[in-house]
This record gives sequence, structure tokens and C-alpha cells, in this order.
Amino acid sequence: MSFANLLGGRNFSVGEWILSKRIFAILISIVVLTGTFGLQAASGQSATYDAQASKARAKVESLGNNARVEVKLRDQTKVKGNVSAISADSFTVSDSKTGTTTTVAYNEVDEVKKPGGGLSTRGWIIIGAAAAGAVVTWIIVKPAFCDGGAQTRGIC
Repeated sequence: MSFANLLGGRNFSVGEWILSKRIFAILISIVVLTGTFGLQAASGQSATYDAQASKARAKVESLGNNARVEVKLRDQTKVKGNVSAISADSFTVSDSKTGTTTTVAYNEVDEVKKPGGGLSTRGWIIIGAAAAGAVVTWIIVKPAFCDGGAQTRGIC
């Protein structure tokens, strides 16, 4: 069986043969370049996920068992509760209100934090003490600078 019979008895001219070779070479180049860049993007993505997973693991381990946490997952869902178990590749969050337990893999985690995030009692005490100090300073310092209204510059 000859090459001409495979192509339906048609003979190619030299120009058509060269054109088909060029098209074939371009197609091969596109496939090779696409494969190269596609594999490189996938490997770069896994390094980011590994870094986030190790960061989440370190945060959960630093908080410890029975710590109250709020976990934001990569699919934008949130899990709240207490950490009830920690393993090498996942941890378990138990919600005492609903009684459900959720096992979360570290590579699914976007962020782990303690809930609340507002000022603690200590923070409010510090702010109150600073405000009281400012008021007392104003009451004591203003009369010393103003001399009963004799001066007209500055804070008087």
C-alpha cells in the first residue's frame, strides 16, 4: 500500500507537502509550549498551598486543644467551635451549640483565628487609665500655665 493510496489516491505537490510539514511543526510547538507552561503554573500553585497549610498547622498547634477558633476555608465557608483533636494533616472543630464536629484538613484552610477580635478587658482598662491621666493632667497643668487668665497665648 503506497502513501498515495492512504490519501485516497491523491498526489501532493511539493508546495502542499512543505505547507503540511509547517503546520505540523507549528502544532507540535504549541503542544510543547502549552505543556511546559501549564506544568510550571501547577507546581507554583502547590508551593503556595503548602505554605498556607503549614501556617495553619502552626496556628492551630499554638492555640492548642480545646481552644475556641474561627476557621475560614478556601471555599469561603466558616467553621466555629473548639479544637477537639489535632493530627498531622487535619484537626477537628466541635461546635458545642449544635453538637456537630467537623474535621478540617490543613490544606483546605485559608485562615485560623481566635473569635472576638475586639478589645479585651485589659485593653479597656488601659484606654480608661490613659483618658483619666489626660483629664488629671489637664486639670493640673492648665492652671499652672494660664496664671488665672493673665496670659493670652498657648492653651489658655
